[in-house]
Amino acid sequence: MAFQKDNTFVTGRLKSVSYALKGAIKLISTEHSIMVQSSLGVLLTIAGFIVGISQTEWLFQIFAIGLVLSIEGLNTAIEKVADFIHPDYHEKIGFIKDIAAGAVFFSAITAIIIGLIIYVPHFI
Repeated sequence: MAFQKDNTFVTGRLKSVSYALKGAIKLISTEHSIMVQSSLGVLLTIAGFIVGISQTEWLFQIFAIGLVLSIEGLNTAIEKVADFIHPDYHEKIGFIKDIAAGAVFFSAITAIIIGLIIYVPHFI
């Protein structure tokens, strides 16, 4: 039986949200890097309540956590597609995967800098 797209606005959006939620659950439950990063996000959220960060600091912290998790999710998707297309080592696939990992690195460095800007003044 062929897949039929749901073109109605409400049910189509609900299905899209359910697919996205399913994907987020798969990421958190199967990918170790996402497990570590989401755990760090939870710890930083707890730290934010303990330290009493400002509304603006919350915005930046939430943005940084979301940025890292989002880019890591894209990196994971790229790796899965690359491994599916070419399961054995291939120089070009390795190059693509390295670039995707580099994007995660940039987002993580950005998040670390944001965290330092937020938390260092609270401890000095």
